[in-house]
Amino acid sequence: MPQFDRSLVWFRRDLRMTDHAALYYALSQSRQVWCVFVFDTDILAALKAEGVTQDRRIDFLLASVAELDEALRHAGGGLIVLHGSAVTQIPALAAELDVQAVYANTDYEPAAVERDAAVAQTLAKSGAQLLSYKDQVIFEKDEVLTQSAKPFSVFTPYKNAWMSKLAAADGDFFLKPYPVEKYLTALASPPGKAGHALPSHRQLGFAPSNLQELKIPTGMSGAQSLLDEFLDRIGSYGAARDFPAVKGPSYLSVHLRFGTISIRTLARAAMQAMHAGQGAAGAAVWLSELTWRDFYFMILHHHPRVTRHAFKPEYDAIQWEQGPQAEALFAAWCEGRTGYPLVDAAMAQINQSGYMHNRLRMVVASFLTKDLGIDWRWGERYFARHLNDFDLAANNGGWQWASSSGCDAQPYFRIFNPVTQSEKFDPDGKFIRRYLPQLAKLSNKRIHAPWTATPDERMDAGVVLGQNYPRPIVDHAQARERTLARYAVVKKAE
Repeated sequence: MPQFDRSLVWFRRDLRMTDHAALYYALSQSRQVWCVFVFDTDILAALKAEGVTQDRRIDFLLASVAELDEALRHAGGGLIVLHGSAVTQIPALAAELDVQAVYANTDYEPAAVERDAAVAQTLAKSGAQLLSYKDQVIFEKDEVLTQSAKPFSVFTPYKNAWMSKLAAADGDFFLKPYPVEKYLTALASPPGKAGHALPSHRQLGFAPSNLQELKIPTGMSGAQSLLDEFLDRIGSYGAARDFPAVKGPSYLSVHLRFGTISIRTLARAAMQAMHAGQGAAGAAVWLSELTWRDFYFMILHHHPRVTRHAFKPEYDAIQWEQGPQAEALFAAWCEGRTGYPLVDAAMAQINQSGYMHNRLRMVVASFLTKDLGIDWRWGERYFARHLNDFDLAANNGGWQWASSSGCDAQPYFRIFNPVTQSEKFDPDGKFIRRYLPQLAKLSNKRIHAPWTATPDERMDAGVVLGQNYPRPIVDHAQARERTLARYAVVKKAE
């Protein structure tokens, strides 16, 4: 027997119609269910305040929302699309439709938690309620704790507990998909009201980006095609994932970010590959990466202060570089003008495509914090602005890992050498040549450090340091000594 006559499903970072917790519960508990997505001006305004006129994520959202709407319409429903502040738009729509409940999947980011609390409070005044469900992680909040019932702060024991909990479950209890398809008859068509249609770029206040020419697959169909392709090579993931010139990653991170495919689908695929034997090693590494994602969501939930402060409080005592010189060094890093080819090629990749290979994220983050001595928060903000797959929990966790200030971070004295990282992970210079064509004619030996080439070698390659490629803005060996001195305050506190 349905619990509600009328309900509303609020889609956020879960733009799919299958294996969707909130949609399943709404359809199975209600006689009539409408669906809504809000282009939230509270979020978009922050981008506009930074002077942003193009954002690939807007293009990705528009395409993915359109596909979701089409799928829902094909099933007898459709998507009401709004443009405004979700805090006011959702309660207003709920009142207009006279629904008793709004269903949504839990969002763990501090701003989202505040937003949802405000929406719930407004809904309650009219007798409606906001119901939220775990969907974007396998285990959330307090579901995986230490034996003393406290949150983990080190990944490996967390992963072991995570895997044990998964294995102890009855069958694939935590991974089984929500059977949305069984209840689709409860879907209601959107009311034929102006303003409920998909807005244009212009109406949102943005211009189209280069997402289409980058051929980045969007929506549910794009996510599924990427997964199908990846599963054919998942066995080599462990060996190939660190080499940016090789097709090693799944490229599904942006789809996980916007929920065009469920985390359960991916974890289930990894488990099946592990049990099948063939590709088991690569699948195990990939599942571990998915577990890191849950880990960082758990950290954000229990320690929301990490969005402003170091996870390890003593690291807030570090004196980072400040002033015009620091700003100039930061600008050189942002624009790929450091004189270290792997760093510059990585920054060209993110600036041109909104994507950066995971190994390179570690390299450029280490370079910014430990070669240039610049606060990790500066880099975190830059990634937040430019990454298609930006996710607060993972981005914050990654930057704090690189700067050694986070949970289970690398030791402060571990400082990536950008040249040896380049020689190890781009040995033939293929990635560098793709993004820095002015260095293409240098030999594989010299391309990692053009300043070590002889004048004749540089002349033959057409490389003029200081003209078509910069000299190094910092000496790595000297920077390493400065970093060890800078982090001495941490050593004293330990």
